[in-house]
Amino acid sequence: MDVITYGAFMALFHVLIQTVFIIRVLIRPHRQPASRVAWVIVIISLPVLGMLIYIFFGEVSIGRKRIAQLREILEKMPDFSTIVRADDEHIKNNIPQNYRHLFRVGQSINGFEPIGGNFAQLMDDSNSAIDTMVADIDAAEYTVHILFYIWLPDKNGCKIVEALKRAAGRGVECRAMADDLGSRVMIRSSYWETMQTAGVKLAVALPIGNPLLKPLTGRIDLRNHRKIVVIDSNITYCGSQNCADPEFLVKANYAPWVDIMVRFKGPIAIQNQFLFASDWLMYSGENIDELIYNPVTAQQSGLPAQVIGTGPTVRYSAMPEMFVSLMFTAQRELIISTPYYVPDEAIQNALCSAAYRGINTIIIFPARNDSWVVGAASRSYYADLLEAGVQIYEYEGGLLHTKSLTMDKEITLIGSANMDRRSFDLNYENNILLYDPELTESIRKRQMEYIEHSRLIDQHEVANWPFYRKLKNNSVAMFGPIF
Repeated sequence: MDVITYGAFMALFHVLIQTVFIIRVLIRPHRQPASRVAWVIVIISLPVLGMLIYIFFGEVSIGRKRIAQLREILEKMPDFSTIVRADDEHIKNNIPQNYRHLFRVGQSINGFEPIGGNFAQLMDDSNSAIDTMVADIDAAEYTVHILFYIWLPDKNGCKIVEALKRAAGRGVECRAMADDLGSRVMIRSSYWETMQTAGVKLAVALPIGNPLLKPLTGRIDLRNHRKIVVIDSNITYCGSQNCADPEFLVKANYAPWVDIMVRFKGPIAIQNQFLFASDWLMYSGENIDELIYNPVTAQQSGLPAQVIGTGPTVRYSAMPEMFVSLMFTAQRELIISTPYYVPDEAIQNALCSAAYRGINTIIIFPARNDSWVVGAASRSYYADLLEAGVQIYEYEGGLLHTKSLTMDKEITLIGSANMDRRSFDLNYENNILLYDPELTESIRKRQMEYIEHSRLIDQHEVANWPFYRKLKNNSVAMFGPIF
């Protein structure tokens, strides 16, 4: 009888715990119905494992303590709109009326107005981007600020290390920050120590600590995916490139990694400086917001641009809203490259809608993805995209890591954000939205080069994929709303 009573008690206790978890799923804000249904199914169908999975992956939070710290930090940061205004007499944005709403969407995310007077140069490739960064660091007079998700102690990574040491040695204030997961090899290497010894100030973004205890304070896979370089508050870089060789030895089987990087000179650097300063204060404790007040050098002839910084503590769905706004604005052409495509319904529908409207809609993926899960999930969307008239290309010259969007040969969005739920909900990202037909054409030509090394995916081919392949793709995609 005691055994029966104990068994009944444990069964009741388990049902109560399951109920608590299910209620938690149902009352969590900012969840799509599909995500709620998926999590409820996981918790019920995998009695104990499902609840453990939810503890590790169900909550999109960096932890209450960190959220409180970040809010306090952002409150202390100066009001950017009082520092650099797009309507200043010497800073004209010159954005056509039919595109201004795009920049209003961007401004609603961080409060950054589009700002003119910038000059930009598309880097030839990953190696030239690093070499140009090194040259800029060697020429720096006041400050060098660097933040990377992945920083490897390889040839390119060490070039930046040595440049920072040289700059610090001649009295330049150098600050470098890297994500604790993506850059763990560099952070735990002797190179990190030598930078500190040389006078480079260092910080680790989103430190993991004890991985077993981490789920109690926040998700371990919420990462700082940003790639920010700011030099003398007047030069900045934006794109998809991490601080590493294109051979990317940690995942050499997929090499070369093909990235894009743009060097900007002008007041847009102050907006990236703001993002860096807020992250730096969070993880180092040093307040450098006085650097945001540095004088802005601008020319009326320069292009208008706007930084868009997103993350789990920024407005929910901010990055998807930006993508969707661009897709619905397109009137003639929309070309996108992204390595990871696991969209929400709004993005998938907007992309299909563009093609249905007769827009020349092209999307380029890598043929071989370093994540088989994401690769399979991405291909589950091919049939609907092709039916709508979207042209799909798979790049065969390495892992196409470039995140780029060009619209109507005039508007460009580049940066670190992918079109997947990780970039939308879990990662801190930085992008730049700009209006400039000349630079957009340069980036569009780069996209055309990707297409030249790609294979066009045929609708008939996808329809004739083997049953097991369709089953795998759709089964993997089904769990997309969970993560």
